[in-house]
Amino acid sequence: MTSKRIPNPPSGMVRVRGAREHNLKNIDVDIPRDALVVFTGVSGSGKSSLAFSTLYAEAQRRYFESVAPYARRLIDQVGVPDVDSIEGLPPAVALQQQRGTPSTRSSVGSVTTLSSLIRMLYSRAGSYPPGQPMLYAEDFSPNTPQGACPECHGLGRVYEVTEALMVPDPSLTIRQRAVASWPTAWQGQNLRDILVTMGYDVDKPWRDLPKKQRDWILFTEETPTVPVYAGLTPEETRVALKRKMEPSYQGTFTGARRYILHTFTHSQSALMKKRVSQFMLGSPCPLCDGKRLKREALSVTFAGYDIGELSQMPLLQVAEVLKPVAAHSYLEQADEAGEVLTHDQTREAREQRVAHGASGHTNAPDVRHTPNLSVEKRLAAQRIAQDLLERVSTLTDLGLGYLALERSTPTLSSGELQRLRLATQLGSQLFGVIYVLDEPSAGLHPADGEALFEALQRLKAAGNTLFVVEHDLETMRRADWLIDVGPAAGEHGGRILYSGPPQGLAEVTNSQTRAYLFADQVSQPRTSRKPTDWLRLEGITRNNLSNLSVEFPLGCFTSVTGVSGSGKSSLVSQALLELVGAHLGRGGSDSEPEELSLEDDAPQVSGGQVSAGLESIKRLVQVDQKPIGRTPRSNLATYTGLFDNVRKLYAATAEAQAEGYDAGQFSFNVAKGRCPTCEGEGFVSVELLFMPSVYAPCPTCHGARYNPETLAITWQGLNIAQVLQLTVDEAVEVFVEQPGIRRSLEVLRDIGLGYLRLGQPATELSGGEAQRIKLATELQRNQRGATLYVLDEPTTGLHARDVDRLLEQLNTLVKAGHTVIVVEHEMRVVAQSDWVIDIGPGAGDQGGRIVAAGTPQKVANSKKSRTAPFLAKTLNL
Repeated sequence: MTSKRIPNPPSGMVRVRGAREHNLKNIDVDIPRDALVVFTGVSGSGKSSLAFSTLYAEAQRRYFESVAPYARRLIDQVGVPDVDSIEGLPPAVALQQQRGTPSTRSSVGSVTTLSSLIRMLYSRAGSYPPGQPMLYAEDFSPNTPQGACPECHGLGRVYEVTEALMVPDPSLTIRQRAVASWPTAWQGQNLRDILVTMGYDVDKPWRDLPKKQRDWILFTEETPTVPVYAGLTPEETRVALKRKMEPSYQGTFTGARRYILHTFTHSQSALMKKRVSQFMLGSPCPLCDGKRLKREALSVTFAGYDIGELSQMPLLQVAEVLKPVAAHSYLEQADEAGEVLTHDQTREAREQRVAHGASGHTNAPDVRHTPNLSVEKRLAAQRIAQDLLERVSTLTDLGLGYLALERSTPTLSSGELQRLRLATQLGSQLFGVIYVLDEPSAGLHPADGEALFEALQRLKAAGNTLFVVEHDLETMRRADWLIDVGPAAGEHGGRILYSGPPQGLAEVTNSQTRAYLFADQVSQPRTSRKPTDWLRLEGITRNNLSNLSVEFPLGCFTSVTGVSGSGKSSLVSQALLELVGAHLGRGGSDSEPEELSLEDDAPQVSGGQVSAGLESIKRLVQVDQKPIGRTPRSNLATYTGLFDNVRKLYAATAEAQAEGYDAGQFSFNVAKGRCPTCEGEGFVSVELLFMPSVYAPCPTCHGARYNPETLAITWQGLNIAQVLQLTVDEAVEVFVEQPGIRRSLEVLRDIGLGYLRLGQPATELSGGEAQRIKLATELQRNQRGATLYVLDEPTTGLHARDVDRLLEQLNTLVKAGHTVIVVEHEMRVVAQSDWVIDIGPGAGDQGGRIVAAGTPQKVANSKKSRTAPFLAKTLNL
């Protein structure tokens, strides 16, 4: 169904005509403003293409048209959407689940702007030591030169590179790579050859070298350049130097510590950073105790806490500190001391404060620290505390009270980040804006769902419109308007099945959402499987877990539940993985290594031990939501390994053998097969003055990635580039006679990824899609030995139909004798588990304990569990 063309659209409607972005099939639809509009449909159906890639992209494009060209080029812009027309479209704000900046200097406080208010609070209303001059807000920021601790430069940590770290085995010689921190391969050999030229004995055990020589090799900042005679022995090198023979090249020496720090700071390779980081020892800065600020700033207190201590508190505790200050009785306390200003004193103080406060540092007298200004300081404290308390309360209402202001954004989930941005918007007081949200319920326990809905209603009541892409059934039921996109994914989707009030979807028979939205509770209790053994962890200490003991049934499907921040991920995705992995040798995620920075906190180590059950586990696999690659060269086909078999198939054709082509000819990453113009990228960048760069299809290969010689080879009438354009569903039919390839494709299809193209770049995949690709890669392997699979919220981004598909695949693993443990908020998954472990009862300091454990029915009957009522409803108890 598409909306009928209306000559004069009704007022208060956004009218979309001819939308063709991604898989949208030239759709027309009218969407009401000043309403909560939910976009639904299976994963890949096209709902995000409509909400974000069309509506939000067009709103952003129109806004940027009003921006000066010079400023426009500095802004990261989305492209022009493929749509005939959109009428009645107000400005839009997108609250997506994209990652925050990789820097740990981005924190909860900076994302929400709370840190700015906290710094103002300490500057204007803090208790200063006697005689200390007033500090300004920037003096309380570790990200400014005037605020940062001079010892650690605002990092909170200092790093030491010691001889013991760089040379773990001093019995080895330099030739035997005693200096383990040096690079491997040619670069390391180059450094050893330079030392030979300089007269160092590279064949004497490291510990027998003079300390002066050892210190110079490791710690020198000098970078001498000397002639290198590659391949010659030390004796031959001495002769060559004496005779002044022509060297192989001139080599420049780099000390081991200098190499480590330079690589860690400047390398673009996450692998290189990870390698050198093992030779660095981090510890809290002794000058600022890890608080990142100069001592003068830390000497100022408010309510008895310095700013570092307040920033480390959970928001719930910050609220308790602020409440008495924000109360009206706070000002009355000043009267008891007789500190009351006259009208003239108040006016004079205010004028002087504004005069030098507005112009920055000044030589004007600091009137705020004269004894008779206590009332004004109290007034400032009260006003700022009231504003802070209102913002903090919004965050705690959204279930984020367990977060601390200094918590860095890279450690937050995408759902937590989006709710932080939502809370910030609630305080912005914008009017007449469309907010476009991407699954705001992701990672949110049902107990916190009510607060989220109230937050959305507040934005709407302020005169705004909400376009929400969502899979949560409760959000759909409470929407003003529902737009169902489908009926299936990819090429089989992209149509508007329904647009109207939620109850009307009940009449649309080809909607996959309808069956779940209007069905009675679909999760029926089933007989739980009996454990083959128990994995017991004791004395677990990690984040808010303290001396926790827990048992996981092996050979079963276990869900770990609890409100956001209760300690689920600390237990499963951190402690369990680390402790079991330490015994087995981690066979974990295949993701690329995380980006590392000197600003990163020292990695925590989980306390505790595995006391039973390890003998029943042969392998450990973490299936996470990290990207399967960071560049478009990594894709679905290459990651799963099925492309290796496809390339071999092409290399085995008569045409390829006649040309002498091997499998490498059919890789766009190898020079002999790829297009020389775009080097296998498929596109070229066109630089435009004052505008963002435009990426155009390669003029030589037209996006095919390969050279003409490679594209001339066909199999079943398709060249290798056309195979990469096939969806998984299409490829299953094409390769039906190829068992190895077909098996990989069928697993991808069965797990709900049939709509993805084989050549879909890793950069275009969501976290949920990446996780399911990893799971599919595991499912197609011939698993040897009992495996423990760990997944953190695998249903994120999944439609209810896709959740059922995922459950089928996870149960397939359990039936094969493996163990599956998931951290999960989706009650239908929890209801279908063999065992449930509920962590809580609250978040942060109020969590970290096992509230209930047992079958779903047993946990659903718990009186202490916040999960229980929602699980009971799903089980229809």
